[in-house]
Amino acid sequence: MDENKNQGQEFDLDDILKEFGSEPEAEQPEPAENHLEEPVVEETETFQDTLRLDTLPQDTVRLDTVSQDTVRLDAMTQDTVRLDAVSQDTVQLDVPVQSPPKQDMGDTVRFSLPEDAYDLPVAEEESVEPFSEEWEPEYEQPIGEYVPPQPIVFRPKSRLQELKRKLIAGPEKRYYELAEQGLGKLQVAIFLNLLIAVVAIGAIFLYSMNYIPAERLRLMIFWQFLALLLSAMFGSYQLMEGIGDLVKRRFSLNTLLVFSFLACLVDGVLCLQQKRIPCCGAFSLNMTMSLWGAYHVRNTEMGQMDTMRKANRLNSLVQVPDFYEGRDGILRGEGQVEDFMDNYNKSTGPEKTLSIYAIVALFVSIAIGATAGVLHGVEQGMQAFASALLVAVPATTYITLSRPMAILERRLHKVGAVLCGWQGIKKLCQDAAFPLGDQDLFPAGHTKVNGVKFYGTRDPDEVVAYTAALMSADGDGTAPLFTQLLDSRNGYHYEAQQLQHYPGGIGGVVNDEAVLMGTLTFMQDMGVDMPEGTRVNQAVYAAIDGQLCGVFAITYTKNKSVAAGLTTLCAYRKLIPVLTTGDFMLTESFLRGKFGINTRKMAFPDRAVRRELSQVQPEQEQPAMALTTGENLSGAAYAVTGARALKIAWSVGVAVHMLGGILGLLMMLVLVIVGADHLLTPMNLLLYELVWVLPGLLITEWTRSV
Repeated sequence: MDENKNQGQEFDLDDILKEFGSEPEAEQPEPAENHLEEPVVEETETFQDTLRLDTLPQDTVRLDTVSQDTVRLDAMTQDTVRLDAVSQDTVQLDVPVQSPPKQDMGDTVRFSLPEDAYDLPVAEEESVEPFSEEWEPEYEQPIGEYVPPQPIVFRPKSRLQELKRKLIAGPEKRYYELAEQGLGKLQVAIFLNLLIAVVAIGAIFLYSMNYIPAERLRLMIFWQFLALLLSAMFGSYQLMEGIGDLVKRRFSLNTLLVFSFLACLVDGVLCLQQKRIPCCGAFSLNMTMSLWGAYHVRNTEMGQMDTMRKANRLNSLVQVPDFYEGRDGILRGEGQVEDFMDNYNKSTGPEKTLSIYAIVALFVSIAIGATAGVLHGVEQGMQAFASALLVAVPATTYITLSRPMAILERRLHKVGAVLCGWQGIKKLCQDAAFPLGDQDLFPAGHTKVNGVKFYGTRDPDEVVAYTAALMSADGDGTAPLFTQLLDSRNGYHYEAQQLQHYPGGIGGVVNDEAVLMGTLTFMQDMGVDMPEGTRVNQAVYAAIDGQLCGVFAITYTKNKSVAAGLTTLCAYRKLIPVLTTGDFMLTESFLRGKFGINTRKMAFPDRAVRRELSQVQPEQEQPAMALTTGENLSGAAYAVTGARALKIAWSVGVAVHMLGGILGLLMMLVLVIVGADHLLTPMNLLLYELVWVLPGLLITEWTRSV
């Protein structure tokens, strides 16, 4: 900028405003030369030392805390770089200056600046304007370099939202599909089929007692044939399912029921011609049991979906190999919705066994019918074939799998647990160890300090601080109680060193002093002098340098859910509950007296082993055997013991009913060979069916004892 040009030039405020693109709001006094005007004192309402821009149209800049009464701008050099970044803004400085206490307040200093007073010297490399389009931000690393993704922060709320989305898309959707189908139609079909079966069986019983005259025989036969058709109509859902299984290249009990219906239908037509009573009562009984089994299956699935859809969290039961003394462990981890949805409806081992047996029974029945047809004629062959199909599968075979599962599901639904299919049931039935921690036996809120009594001359706050430090270092279940007691007294937090574990107590060094904590027996064994009247039930004794200093009475509240879980865990021989808690108060005698359980089936390892077992965590890839929707012990315990009871009920039920079917087929074969056709009566067939109903029902009640 030219020096000669600037020396004799006066800067008018209108020119300055025009240069910045703004017009003055009011007529301003003429500016002076390149120096400040004399202060003009004006009365103002402010009493602060502030430097202010007066009524600018766009941007306002406020300068606070000016420590001097006079604001002076020194002369600037003329070799400056002009900043044009301020777009169309008018800068007019009205500086209210606070005078000393004895002077009048509110003086205003008004001054004008030369045009290049705002030009600041900058370095050559910084000549690019920071707010221009050419400016780019500086990066800590070159553009294009790979930046590894940041780890995802665990947010419980987002995890809950993800869980809810999966539950809505899976269990809740399936629940409403089943609810739309409902159970009413099945219940009506069961009732009508049962009524038909009772009437048909009653008519057969009256006929066998000769209460029906001979002239009513044809009416009797017609009624039996009509009962067969009505049972098939009310049970058409089961027949269609059996045909569908056959189309899918599967053979089930319902498929065998379809062949039984066809055989009884043909035999009923022949009975109308030969004037003999058909075996329709037994078929009606089988159809009733089949519908009852379908009712159990649908009701069970609805209950499982209802349990899952109401979950706020899912915990899984997984298998950890070689957990304790060569036994696998059943540990709890984080569950997934897919663990249940992908496995709950898969075919079980007992179902496959019954499917194979049904195929074999069909071919054996065909062989018996063919033998009777060759020996005694076609009519006798068809009667033998229909009778063989009915006795091959006792009526309660249709509920031997569904009813135990339905009974167990009602119990699991109350505690919020579901079984993850046949694979999970098999693994839960193996020899295993079940760990029990502090929160399993006494959840949060079920332990509290009931009272404290101090002994000796030590400061009570110091005693509480030492005991809290030792308990926190041990990390047992009652450590939060001592920490809370210390915080309530505003005590000092110490750190314990040289922690030692003993039977019934712990020891360590706190603030260079030896501290012992434990039961009354432990203190006596360690040689601590115990004054009279210090015997307190469920109390923690504290001694410092061998002197008794305090007695902390601890109250353990019994939880009914925990008591039920411990009872059912100790009832199975192949399952060993292992105590992993660090609380030295939870001894064998204490647990036996508190919960009334048989502690001989529990394992009480050393403190070092307990600590190692409590640190074992299941792998995330481990498949879940069961899922629980809560933290209570009863949910996990009932899932384990329920799976064992269910497998026993299934195994025994399948074996008993297969035995009954095999005996029935052998009896039919003998009768056909010896030609004892007169023994193949509907009454004898019904009696054989009813013989196996009672044990079948008793076996299905097995899971009710869980």
